[in-house]
Amino acid sequence: MTTFAEPAAAGRLERAAAALTAHGFAVEILDDAAAARIRVKELIPAGAAVFTGASETLRRSGIDDDLNATGSYEAIRPRVLAIDRETGADEIRRLLASPDVVVGSVAAVTETGSLVAASGSGSQLPAYAGGAARAIWIVGAQKIVPDLETALRRVEEHCLPLESVRTQEVHGWPSAVNRLLVLNAEPRPGRATVLLLREAIGF
Repeated sequence: MTTFAEPAAAGRLERAAAALTAHGFAVEILDDAAAARIRVKELIPAGAAVFTGASETLRRSGIDDDLNATGSYEAIRPRVLAIDRETGADEIRRLLASPDVVVGSVAAVTETGSLVAASGSGSQLPAYAGGAARAIWIVGAQKIVPDLETALRRVEEHCLPLESVRTQEVHGWPSAVNRLLVLNAEPRPGRATVLLLREAIGF
C-alpha cells in the first residue's frame, strides 16, 4: 500500500526532473532542506516583494522565517496579516495575486512533469498560476508520484488529513480541498523554479 510518506528513489526523482524540464520549468535536485534554504536566498534579489504560500516545507526548513522575518525582502504575508480583512479585502487580493516572487511547495509532482497544488482558501494559487513574476517551489522527495491520478489520491488521502490536524490546532477548524491547481507546463522561460529535494519534508 502506498503511504505517500517515503522519499522517492533517485531514478524517480530524476524522471520527474527531466519531465519538468521538458515542460519549461527550471529544476534543481538538492540534497536537503538546508541546501534549499541557501539556494532560495541566491534566487531572490534583496528587496523583492515576496509572498510565501502557507507551507509546512517552508516552516520546517526555516525558509519561511528567512523570507518573512529578516527584513531582507518586502515580505507580503506579514503585511497582509496586518490589514483589516473587511476594509482591506481589495488590497489583500492585489498583494497576494501579483508579487515579484512567490515561494511555496506543492502537494505532488508527477513523473510525467506536472505540479499539483491544493488549497483551502486559494490565496496562493493566482500567484502560482502566473500572477507572480517568478515562482519557486521546494518539494520533498516523498511528493513524487507516477501520474496525475495518483497525485490527486495523495492530496485526499495523505495531505488533507495532516493539514486538517494543523488547521484544527492553529485555527480551530479542519482544512478542505476547495481549490486545485495543476501546472502542466511553464510557458514563460525562466519564471518557475522547482527545487526537488532528496529528503522528505512537509506534507
